[in-house]
Amino acid sequence: MRQVIINNTSIALDDEGYLLHLGDWSTPVAEYLAIEEKIQLTDAHWEIIEVIRNFYQQYELSPAMRPLVKAVTSTLGKEKGKSIYLMKLFPESPAKQAAKLAGLPKPTNCL
Repeated sequence: MRQVIINNTSIALDDEGYLLHLGDWSTPVAEYLAIEEKIQLTDAHWEIIEVIRNFYQQYELSPAMRPLVKAVTSTLGKEKGKSIYLMKLFPESPAKQAAKLAGLPKPTNCL
């Protein structure tokens, strides 16, 4: 576990950089985590972050890749609901990186 200070608030992260307390999430926290992930956030990233946060709110779990693609397709359309599109935004692992930036737990079936 480690602590980071964002806007004068101490934020606890696990060893992989995921928030320990979901209530600590905010836009500045997402921006900080994006810098750590070497991602320059664009409107396209924020769309996916919103989709994955809504998914978590509905199902109380972070989606793995297939459910993420399905959620993005149903929310944002077929063009954005493709693995290749998500890989361009989150090159390491779309499900893991999007969940991290959205302040959610690591998807359970992602290594």
